[in-house]
Amino acid sequence: MKNVTDSFVSLGNWPSAGSFGFNTDILATNPINLSVVLGVLIFFGKGVCASCLLRGGAIEQLEKARARLRKVEMEAEQFRVNGYSEIEQEKLNLINSTYKTLEQLENYKNETIHFEQQRTINQVRQRIFQQALQGALGTLNSCLNNELHLRTISANIDMFGAMKEITD
Repeated sequence: MKNVTDSFVSLGNWPSAGSFGFNTDILATNPINLSVVLGVLIFFGKGVCASCLLRGGAIEQLEKARARLRKVEMEAEQFRVNGYSEIEQEKLNLINSTYKTLEQLENYKNETIHFEQQRTINQVRQRIFQQALQGALGTLNSCLNNELHLRTISANIDMFGAMKEITD
């Protein structure tokens, strides 16, 4: 034990080559110890440092990916909301367009019904007029003889002549 204590006490004493002991010269041993420690750390610690650096980079990339995911989710939500709004707007436009088309069809239907009613009324009037005319002609033909017929024609001619003089 005395050798160990002596080696700590005498700082300037170097042990001879071939013997083992403690070198207490701080200036001489620190660079050697530091280089050994650094060598061991570099050799064994490079995997740890690399994994720490990779882990830090992976965490940073993960945070960036999460931020991008949140951004994309917000954009998707915005597109979904806008899509629903556009769908609702298109639905309203389609309903309005259909309502206008139905209204036009209703107007066309009413116009067609009115036209058909007028056409039917005119046909009925023509038939009634023809029947009345035929009935009147039949009555006149059965009641009039040739002399009465000639007097009626003369009276009508005189009446038209009088009307012509009034208008001239």
